[in-house]
Amino acid sequence: MHNRAQRARMPSSSGYILAAGATAAVLFFLLWWMLRSGGDEAPWVPAGLAASVVMLVAIAAREVVMRRAWTRYILEQRRREQIKAETSQRISSSGSSQSDRRSRTLDSYSAALRSVQKRCAEADAPGALPEAHLEAYLACQEYLEGADDALRSSSISSEMRIQLRAGQGRVRVLAKHHMLGWARTSSRALTHEAQQRFRMSDKIETARRALNVIDSALKLYPEESELKESETAIHEFVASVKVSHWVELAERASFKGNYSRAIDRYRDALFYLSREAIREETRVEMAERIGREIEMLRARLKMSKIAATPTVQD
Repeated sequence: MHNRAQRARMPSSSGYILAAGATAAVLFFLLWWMLRSGGDEAPWVPAGLAASVVMLVAIAAREVVMRRAWTRYILEQRRREQIKAETSQRISSSGSSQSDRRSRTLDSYSAALRSVQKRCAEADAPGALPEAHLEAYLACQEYLEGADDALRSSSISSEMRIQLRAGQGRVRVLAKHHMLGWARTSSRALTHEAQQRFRMSDKIETARRALNVIDSALKLYPEESELKESETAIHEFVASVKVSHWVELAERASFKGNYSRAIDRYRDALFYLSREAIREETRVEMAERIGREIEMLRARLKMSKIAATPTVQD
């Protein structure tokens, strides 16, 4: 039955010619009937011409059509034979193939782990840029995601699960180390750059970039004390920049003898000091210093008003 089914699917040249002849005959009689019904005196002439054209086209295209049919047939046969061979091979060597796949999978993850460790070592090398820590962290995350996908599979062995979990533990430690390293080195570099800026807006903008770096790391490790201390230090730097700006304006006004304007500028400094997220002891210390300056200016303003008041003579 199987061989007969295969022979029935083989391309047949004679079958192709018979099909073309039948099509031409149907077309001939259909046109002949239509033309005769329309009153044509010689309906067989155009009907015969149309049928002849169909046969000529079919014969001319026979070689191309049959070649394509045989090509499809041969490819289909080869595909079936290949599937049968692969199936029998899997059945005969299922045990050994599964062990080989497990071995290859373990080797691939071991190689990936070594690659991650190498990149982490390069990031810790002297003179490495802060971005190297970030790249090492991303490599760790890629390994962890791949290991998670593998652990979700039900086809891996218990031995492989143990090795993957052990590798994940080591890589998680490396990931945290390099994320903190990137946050530390990048925030320090940006803070140093902010200190070198001249305009207040440039200082604050650069410091904000350092805060964004710290915030990115805090989202991953919110309980890390080093990150919290760095965040507080940068906030204090931003506060000092804003307060120093208004203090400088107050000192200029005081130098020019405009004590009322100087007092207003010191009050602006107190306003920004109260809004910034800094340590309370730092806030109190700066507020007390500004308060003393305001009291001194008030005393000077009072003395200047007294000096400007004309005395009444008896």
